[in-house]
Amino acid sequence: MEIVKIQEKYFFEGNTKPYSFRIDKLKKLKESIKHYEDEVLVALKKDLGKSTYEGLATEFLGVYEEIDFCIKRLDKWMKPKRVKTPMHQFGARSYIFKEPKGISLIIAPWNYPFQLTMTPLVGAIAAGNTAIIKVSQNVPNVREMVHKIVERAFEKQYIVSLKGDNEEVNKIIDYGVNYIFFTGSPKVGKKIMERASKTLTPVTLELGGKSPAIICKDSNLETAAYRLAWGKFLNAGQTCVAPDHVYVEKSIEKEFKTKLIEVLKEFYGEDPQKSPDFGRIVSDKQFNRLTKYLDTKCIYGGKSSSDERYISPTILWDVKESDEIMQEEIFGPILPVILFNDFEVLINRLQKKPRPLAFYIFTDDKNKSKKAIDTISYGGGCVNDTISHLANNRLPFGGNGNSGMGAYHGYESFVSFSHTKSVLIKNSRINIKLAFPPYEGKLKWLRKFIK
Repeated sequence: MEIVKIQEKYFFEGNTKPYSFRIDKLKKLKESIKHYEDEVLVALKKDLGKSTYEGLATEFLGVYEEIDFCIKRLDKWMKPKRVKTPMHQFGARSYIFKEPKGISLIIAPWNYPFQLTMTPLVGAIAAGNTAIIKVSQNVPNVREMVHKIVERAFEKQYIVSLKGDNEEVNKIIDYGVNYIFFTGSPKVGKKIMERASKTLTPVTLELGGKSPAIICKDSNLETAAYRLAWGKFLNAGQTCVAPDHVYVEKSIEKEFKTKLIEVLKEFYGEDPQKSPDFGRIVSDKQFNRLTKYLDTKCIYGGKSSSDERYISPTILWDVKESDEIMQEEIFGPILPVILFNDFEVLINRLQKKPRPLAFYIFTDDKNKSKKAIDTISYGGGCVNDTISHLANNRLPFGGNGNSGMGAYHGYESFVSFSHTKSVLIKNSRINIKLAFPPYEGKLKWLRKFIK
């Protein structure tokens, strides 16, 4: 592939490695994003129905913070780290170096197309890589804006945004790059990993899964209703870390149902279709997939419009684990509520399910939250909130098992796009011959190092 060859030449010439180069490019990226900010917000509105507020909060804020966070700390991150050396390597010094992986391929999804393109790109730049970017074709307007931002800020031999289809990406993977960063569904993630395995290309997979929430009877129900509703229906439910479904303790079901409906009316009014703050489904394919769930156990919402690809905030009550909606990730504004009686039984059951990208529990009982954290394996999550763990650059973000592999954000982005290289430097004037043959008479000295 021509673009890979061009970037290989640029990378091997050492252009991307200096600290000053990386800082300059991070600043240019931020300047280019600022230049096109208003146009990107318009594109997000066209592709996903996002309001200006939601676009700024979910697509821009984190990116700007990520750039500033990296610029402030990159010098420290890049410095070789000296570590202790064993006594039997007397006279040597040991170091850990971080070097760029090389040509990186970033494949971004459609649900947060700007943020999930730019955040890993910040990591690629900070770590000294070149980058090839592929934004989902489901968001053509945002995709075009990413092209403009990249073309304004960078040379093609350094960073380029692809305009082709998935076949072009497949050819690049088959040809071989040094690192692939993919965000998307587990189904596509498996295909990416399988393809990458043929060239032994390392991958980071940021996937999804059915992320649960639990509302316990001892939680602040009003706070839980606000934060659950916000996390679930943000971006019309098209969020990889959104609460996919919620377990509500049976003794509080009537009170919580009332509060949850009140909150949704407060958020989006009596007719959410008219609300400027509620988004739309990205494509006809996704719309048709979701509408099949609307007629089952619906106690609020359940309305849709194919012309606008609108699905109202919908609550399904007393859903069972065996119901069809519980067999796949929902990724839309439909919230199944499952009732439970015994917290311990629920936690033990969730422990055996595929590992989700996120997990949320609402409780004021520290023993319950500790039990959930210690028992259930998941990517990341919150106690008494949803989604907000992503807002902290110091918290790694990534999945586990079915929900992905690898992590990024802040320092972890730098690490993900770097190769950790270990180096032992020995003094040439100190030559201890204990390690060399012949070994006769040396065994007793070797045993002194073995405890």
